[in-house]
Amino acid sequence: MSVKVSKEFVQGLPKAELHVHIEGTLEPELKLKLAQRNHVDIGQSTIQEVKNSYKFTDLTSFLAVYYPAMNVLETEQDFYDLAMDYLHRAAKNNVRHVEIFFDPQAHTSRNIPFETVINGLYKATVDARALNIDARLIMCFLRDYSRESARKTLEESLKYQDKFIGIGLDSDEHNNPPMKFFNQFTDATTHNLHITAHADIDQKNSIEHIRELLEVIGTERIDHGTNIVEDPDLVEYAAKNEIGFTACPLSNSFVSPEMKGKEILELLNKGVKVSIHSDDPAYFGGYISDNYYALAKNFDLNKDQIVQLAKNSFETSWISNEQKALYLKQIDDYVRVNE
Repeated sequence: MSVKVSKEFVQGLPKAELHVHIEGTLEPELKLKLAQRNHVDIGQSTIQEVKNSYKFTDLTSFLAVYYPAMNVLETEQDFYDLAMDYLHRAAKNNVRHVEIFFDPQAHTSRNIPFETVINGLYKATVDARALNIDARLIMCFLRDYSRESARKTLEESLKYQDKFIGIGLDSDEHNNPPMKFFNQFTDATTHNLHITAHADIDQKNSIEHIRELLEVIGTERIDHGTNIVEDPDLVEYAAKNEIGFTACPLSNSFVSPEMKGKEILELLNKGVKVSIHSDDPAYFGGYISDNYYALAKNFDLNKDQIVQLAKNSFETSWISNEQKALYLKQIDDYVRVNE
């Protein structure tokens, strides 16, 4: 007999967040505050006006809103404030470990130094310890920029390698397949950096891109990636090799009415290490617990399924086996107390 899960259970469940873009956590209140602090004209003067600007219907229109919003981020303090604002929200969702995406090219292209970006974010990850959160950074390449831009970004980033743990790939996937950045992924692994990449839902050539990531590039995780269910052989490969898949139901719902819930459950039932995350929560209307609960409510998930999703998040994180065991025990203890 399935046991219904409550919002309170989901909220308190220990979790790892592996798919959150720090620029996508820029809430309207903070955006307006930073615009005023830095004297940036964003064309909006009230919080409601900022909220009204967060409107889009697909990936292209989303990115057209998303990137201009970053113009308010100028100083190390801005990036610190952005990250701490997210981390306080993560703490309320009982996120115990987080691996945060950041997009340096979106800032260096605006003449914001790489050093400014990473130092502000890194200081926040250090201060996250006071919130009982273990926080790390993942540097992403913007796939609609050139491979030469990615090469230069990776080269510069290595001066700060003690401040981040891995490489990701995001932004507009159309005509920007993973293999475009094969050399950068290879170079990253030679420097002992972890690698992951977006394979956004329902894109042109989705399966081919997922195959490249799994069989050629060898990423440890795939972000989104639920289109893999179209190829049972690849699903079997992913399960066997314990590849992590980071699904984001609320952002999925802007592209697919059913938030890819059936695909997420199919992967879960086939033993694939799929987990739930918030993506760009300031834009898609919910943080990590909201994503868990939306999936649970719309697809009648039971407590065991929710718990397995949370365990998958820690099991596919880039932390030591000892840390994983500690967090998995915390989940078991939480479930036992809340039976």
